[in-house]
Amino acid sequence: MEYQQESPYSSPWTLRQRVLMVAWEYVWILLCSWTPKPANRWRIFILGLFGAKLYGRPFVHQRARIQIPWNLTMHDRACLGDRANAYTLGEIELFEHATIAQEVYLCTGTHAFDRPELNLITAKIVIGAHVFVGARAFIMPGVEIGAHSLIGACSVVTKSLPANTVAAGNPARVIRSRTASL
Repeated sequence: MEYQQESPYSSPWTLRQRVLMVAWEYVWILLCSWTPKPANRWRIFILGLFGAKLYGRPFVHQRARIQIPWNLTMHDRACLGDRANAYTLGEIELFEHATIAQEVYLCTGTHAFDRPELNLITAKIVIGAHVFVGARAFIMPGVEIGAHSLIGACSVVTKSLPANTVAAGNPARVIRSRTASL
């Protein structure tokens, strides 16, 4: 989705959205970021209050960063790890048992570099069921990772990947099929 902006300095967000984003930042800092790991239900409750779509019992680490919670969908046992960044300018959906390891960056936003306004462009990221994304990987806007796939640590995923694959590198390439029994 491309947002209309008058200049590179104007916000693509309405005043109401900007106020909610600031409120979210402070609520997370004051009510969630200091909580111990077992307080996951509390963090999930707060995320739900801010519009995150949560199914079953997902896990969100207290040091995970979620930019705009109402653009996040997490299914049962999906996990956002320690210092993972869900840059939810657009939608991110994590299916059941998907694991986003520490310091992974899920980036849904970029800019229209061919326009003087540098309009914000967002595209949904979908992480399939039982996917494991290794530490410090970077997932680009619009990427879909198929179920049961593994993404190596520090990989940069620029294109969608099919189910049951192992991918790694910069840019990430399919190394082999994943045939492990689950």
